[in-house]
Formats: sequence, structure tokens, C-alpha cells
Amino acid sequence: MFVVCNGCSDDTAAVARGFGEPVRVIETDVPSKTHALNLGDAAASGFPRVYVDADVVITLPAIRKIAAALEQGPALAAAPRPVNIFLPGTSWGVRAYYRFWTALPYIQEGMIAAGAYALSREGRQRFKDFPDVIADDGYVRLLFEPHERVQVPDAVSEVIAPMAIRDLRKIKTRSRLGVLQLRQRYPELASREAKTKHYRNALLEVAGRPSLYLSALPYVYVAIASWLRAQRQMNTSGRYVWERDDSSRQAERPKV
Repeated sequence: MFVVCNGCSDDTAAVARGFGEPVRVIETDVPSKTHALNLGDAAASGFPRVYVDADVVITLPAIRKIAAALEQGPALAAAPRPVNIFLPGTSWGVRAYYRFWTALPYIQEGMIAAGAYALSREGRQRFKDFPDVIADDGYVRLLFEPHERVQVPDAVSEVIAPMAIRDLRKIKTRSRLGVLQLRQRYPELASREAKTKHYRNALLEVAGRPSLYLSALPYVYVAIASWLRAQRQMNTSGRYVWERDDSSRQAERPKV
């Protein structure tokens, strides 16, 4: 297992080294996620290979289930099922947003918002290095047809939700900006996946669940606001600063 510390200013590297073998720590001063992914990839030799964000919790049994899904085939890419963890004090708007968002059929297709994904040896051969993009998971997802990727339902990754709508708007802006960047740099890949999305089915799914109607309000607000912010930032991408959710990092994590 490799822990790549990319521009860390805290004691992450020391904590990781404290676990001893088989954890190996790689440090770099370059504050780039894709640079860190490439460093870890260059050092790793085994497959299937699992890539996990630093702020995501996934257990060893879950990783083994994902690896087993790839070893059994025919999928070349796999991801756990994301579970959003709401900290005490998380606003109603944030909870409602996720209630609506996770009900959309598209979110259940796999490799969406899980904070982790895995590739088989054959799957990793689809590309050379991780490109310098905001949405590395989005880029990897675009490389595979729906039948080539799978969500492993009994493998779970825990993703901490933001505390407030303003914090959610930040991370969704980053997500939207990542999508816009991929569309600009890889138009053929992006257009291929766009053809598989069926928005009519999503609307029918929501229309058949009246309990989601109220939750649609914060969802629509965040969706529109984040797209507008992303569009503005896309026009000044040279000055883009990586936006992250600090609200959930400052609160005490509940035991689940």
C-alpha cells in the first residue's frame, strides 16, 4: 500500500509511516492529485489497483470485494457504493440535496462520487499517465463503456458530506469544473458518455417518488449555482484554486 503525500503541511506522512509495513510513504512538494497518482502508480506493481482519495474511508474487506469483482471479470473498472456520512449539525439543505441526488439513476451506474475506484491490469492499459485534470475519476470513467465498469454494492466507501450549502456549492463547483474541463479536452469521450445518459428516465424516477419533491429545491439551487460558478471559473482557469470542503474536516467524525 502506498500513501502519496502531495504538498502536505501536516503530519500525514509521519502518521502513515507509523503503521510500518506494508504501508509505504511517498512524499512530493507538488500539490497535484494527478501527480501523486502517477507517483504511486510508478511505484506499484500489483493488480487490481485501487485508487482512494485521502478523505475517504474504505475497509480492507471492501477493497478485497472490489478486487474480486475485477478478477472474476468481465469488468475492467470497479468502484464501491458510496455512503454519505452526515456529521452532527449538517444542514437540512445538504441532507435534502443528497437524498435527491442519490436517487438519480445516473448516480447508481458506478464510479460516481465514491472517492475510490479500481482498475484491472487490462483496464490500466487504457491510458499511459493520469492527465493533469481536476476530475481524474471522471477521466477514467470516460475510458470505459457502461458494460466494462461495475459498482460493487456490498463494498462501501464512506464519504463525509459538507456541513452547509455554501460548502456543498464549493465542492460541486469543482466537480462541474472538472466536467467542463473534460468536455473541452476530451470531447469525443465526453460525447460518447453523454449518449448513455437518459434524463427522461431520471425525471420519471423522481416523479414517481413524491417524498423527493421538497428535496428537489436545494438540489436545483446547488446544481444551477455550481454550474454558473464553474462556467465563470472555466473562463479564468489559469487562476483556479482547488476548492475543498473544510467544514467536515473540522468537525468530529461520528462512529458508524
